[in-house]
Amino acid sequence: MAHINEFIDYTVEVFIVHKDKVLFRWHDKYNLWLSVGGHIELDEDPNQAAIREVKEEVGLDVVLYDKLRPFVWEADNYKELIPPYFMNIHKVSDTHRHVTLNYFATSNSDKVVENSHDKSGKWKWMTREEVEADLDIHEMKKTYALKALEELSI
Repeated sequence: MAHINEFIDYTVEVFIVHKDKVLFRWHDKYNLWLSVGGHIELDEDPNQAAIREVKEEVGLDVVLYDKLRPFVWEADNYKELIPPYFMNIHKVSDTHRHVTLNYFATSNSDKVVENSHDKSGKWKWMTREEVEADLDIHEMKKTYALKALEELSI
């Protein structure tokens, strides 16, 4: 999706763990391995966006990591959302930034279904050792991925 706001957009990234591996996708624009993610639509909350982006981009059903909420409270007009594990703001251009909510999630399957809009079609499940050794992963993404593996690997 294109930018929603002029100066700051809100986005999600999801580090998906299956057994002892984390999923990365090749990003043609940046020539790097990145996690799954995208913009939060105006009619959805961040949790919905994270789950939608994963389904759209890789066809997986995931469960968001939910160990950070101190309690779960839901009522007719109130719902406690699952918080992201990390959150950052970064520059996209001289006039535009993204606030990114970084979630961890698990999947019962490692069968990626390629999105027809994906240009590269390159996906890779990586072990801890592969993440640490890969030079085409930004250091911050490595940090997030390794933490996801630490928390969610079985």
